[in-house]
Amino acid sequence: MTNVAMRIGGRDAASGDGRYYEKRNPFTGELIARVPDAGPLDAVAAVGAASTAFKAWSKTSPSQRRAILWKVADLLEARAQDIAKTITAETGGTFGWGMFNAFFAATMLREAAASTTFLHGETIPSDIPGNIAMSIRQPVGVVLGIAPWNAPMILGVRAVAMPLACGNTVVLKASEECPGTHRIIGDVLEEAGLPAGAINVLTTSREGAAGAVNALIADPRVKRINFTGSMHVGKIIAAQAARYLKPVLLELGGKAPLVVLDDADLDEAAAAANFGAFMHQGQICMSTERLVVQKPVLQPFLDRLVTKARNLKVGDPADPETQIGSMVNERAVKRVQELIKDAVERGARVVCGGQAYGTLMQPTVIDRVSPDMRIYREESFGPVVIVLPVNDDEEAIRTANDTEYGLAAAVFGHDLDRAYAVASRIESGICHINGPTVADEPQMPFGGVKESGYGRFGGKAGIAEFTELRWITMQTGHRHYPI
Repeated sequence: MTNVAMRIGGRDAASGDGRYYEKRNPFTGELIARVPDAGPLDAVAAVGAASTAFKAWSKTSPSQRRAILWKVADLLEARAQDIAKTITAETGGTFGWGMFNAFFAATMLREAAASTTFLHGETIPSDIPGNIAMSIRQPVGVVLGIAPWNAPMILGVRAVAMPLACGNTVVLKASEECPGTHRIIGDVLEEAGLPAGAINVLTTSREGAAGAVNALIADPRVKRINFTGSMHVGKIIAAQAARYLKPVLLELGGKAPLVVLDDADLDEAAAAANFGAFMHQGQICMSTERLVVQKPVLQPFLDRLVTKARNLKVGDPADPETQIGSMVNERAVKRVQELIKDAVERGARVVCGGQAYGTLMQPTVIDRVSPDMRIYREESFGPVVIVLPVNDDEEAIRTANDTEYGLAAAVFGHDLDRAYAVASRIESGICHINGPTVADEPQMPFGGVKESGYGRFGGKAGIAEFTELRWITMQTGHRHYPI
């Protein structure tokens, strides 16, 4: 067992009132850490440290920021195996998933470093003689990043990398499920040369999170908020932020459809569906949750998918050979099992899987699903996917859009004009033609529509989220006024 400390103003910190919570390995049940349970006063202290550090960090040159972010990327890659072990112990993700998190987070840092070159505005023609008008982008101040547990290093880094690259300072509210992983982010940033207080890592229990987060949002020194997590919590954060007119970037849940047209390459579609539905036990916001399949190819597609699903190796997440590891906790398993049970009781059929052993769940495919079943509407966030037969392209589009979510989607078809026509009408922030719903690149605009949130991480879109766009003019000569 270890003690995980918070990091505030460049120093380790316990909670002000001495509260802590215990973190256990979800697969073994072993106690692995005691973690501070921050309260409102701790939140204010973290914001104060970030506000103080902003004065100097916001004035650093792009080359200074690039050098630090590049060094952090190198440190993450060098420590990838240790990071992967921490992720596996805290969240139950496979060792391979942890390694992917470390290396992909490094690419995000390098992209953020490169983005410092694009922190510019433009000159704008003015109708006023002798007037030079321009737009410029400036850092906003303290940014609050609230990161989830499911891709802990990737999404933790995403919450802080672009804000820091833009010259802001950050308070990272770590997930209660992966405090050690999120603390590593603060450690490597400071080791790479980030000034004390430019990054602060706050930890809370599940029960204590609301008090600390409310204090963070209410603090007038916090200028931007980014949150990745559930739709339910995202709505609460958006409502709180609205009270103070603070911009929020929300990347919330998903119920991603993968549409299989009758001219699709079924081997490719089944491979993408298997990966998209079951990678990381289906605990990804982009996970394929609905297979919208045209009837002429339904059975051959389903046969291919079930064969792949049944051959996936489920087991100890610390074993490098394991493909499907542990769910994050027993509560998550229980919820998915309840969704399956409700569907079966209402007439659905489990084609394969459906069983759980502790926090391990078999990859599950369910057909004969109807809209009155919970699993048709609710995000499962587990290794389960439903099959929805359709007759034609119009019905495929209607079915794909029959959800309150709108994050990721995919369409498989040989005729690219036809596939694009379908994809263009799907209501989602992201859609891939002949590719899986689970996909990300640091330079891409990443985010959703409808109740999957608003705003975009990544590339130029991310710069816009974490800078203030200002209009500045310079009058170079005499100006005439009407009075």
